[in-house]
Amino acid sequence: MIQRLRYKFIGISTIALIVVLITIIGSMVSISSIRAHHQADAILTTLIQHNGQLSNKDANQVAPKIITPRFSKEDMFQYRYFTVTLNKKNQVKQSDNSHIMSVRTDEIASMAKNAAKRVRNTGTIHYNGNNYAYRLIRHKNGTTTLAFLDLSMIMKETHELVISGICLGLISLLLFETVLILFSKRAIEPIIIAEKRQKEFITNAGHELKTPLAIISANTEMEEMLNGEDEWTANTQQQVSRMTNLISQLISLAKLEEQPTMQLHPIDLSAEVDKAINNFKAVIEKDQHYLKTQIASGLKINADSNYCYELISILLDNANKYCDPNGTVSISLTNDHHDKNVILAIGNDYAAGKDVDYSKFFERFYRDDQSHHHGKKAGFGIGLSMAQKLTRGFKGQLSTKWQDGQIIFTARFKAAK
Repeated sequence: MIQRLRYKFIGISTIALIVVLITIIGSMVSISSIRAHHQADAILTTLIQHNGQLSNKDANQVAPKIITPRFSKEDMFQYRYFTVTLNKKNQVKQSDNSHIMSVRTDEIASMAKNAAKRVRNTGTIHYNGNNYAYRLIRHKNGTTTLAFLDLSMIMKETHELVISGICLGLISLLLFETVLILFSKRAIEPIIIAEKRQKEFITNAGHELKTPLAIISANTEMEEMLNGEDEWTANTQQQVSRMTNLISQLISLAKLEEQPTMQLHPIDLSAEVDKAINNFKAVIEKDQHYLKTQIASGLKINADSNYCYELISILLDNANKYCDPNGTVSISLTNDHHDKNVILAIGNDYAAGKDVDYSKFFERFYRDDQSHHHGKKAGFGIGLSMAQKLTRGFKGQLSTKWQDGQIIFTARFKAAK
């Protein structure tokens, strides 16, 4: 449990850092990208309005106003662009590629015709491995002027920011993980100490309580031998038996949680189920319940044989204890269609279980007057919690549902090869 808590602490902290890093880096990249596109849009607007030139006097005066206040005259020469004028038949009338060297004249004509066919007056064309933003204006005389801008230089800062952000994020995450792993145990040390003291208290108190209970039981038996059994002595013996079972379950649960890992090995689950059925058959018949079995032979899982028998016993005892009068206790052991999983299902008739909240059944000491406490059936809410821990210890899953008048507990395990 402590190790699982440590892993959970590390996982939640890591996820929190990842969210923060993604938010910060994503915001920086988004702002940079928005600025780059705004800059490209402003440059294209300037080119269209000033006959495809950024270096003339009018453009020098207008550019700082629409691009950025820090825009200087020297900045004009960093951009790679070209302009094209098409006639009514979309044939190149005039072109200027003096500010770019990577695009040939025939390529300029092809890109211009492609852009002129589009519905929108602005957009992006991917050509020869580069992205070119364009803007066109259609004149009243039927000609079309297009300005193209190479986005490589403008988007370079954004691309470098993405790479730098990812690298710094990964380095930060790696350093954070290292520190977190080194100090996570110290961070949850108070919880470890409290958990350890709780288990020690349960174990020690359990052993201390067994002695007075044994004395009470012996004195009650002696009184019955001298004066005969009556209602009061029978009730005393019943309560002593209940307290003894409770203490045993608490100690078993504490010992189970003390084990960091179980020693799992392939066992014959079919044989363990048959053994448990044989031991519970007489008890089930004594309580006037019917037993229905469907056990496939030779099914194996990786588990601990002693704890595996205890798991089956807990589920069978629970099914018999809370079965409707003259109802049926059913147990089946099968494998799925692909033979990858072994499925143990133990159920009992329970007509009043349709509206019960079964999600809380595995909580320790959970009791529900309408579901788990009808009649004179006595329980402590520990058994199912133990069953779930045992199932998880075997790398399986335990679930419950109500179907066709029965409450069914289903344990699913991976089949052992």
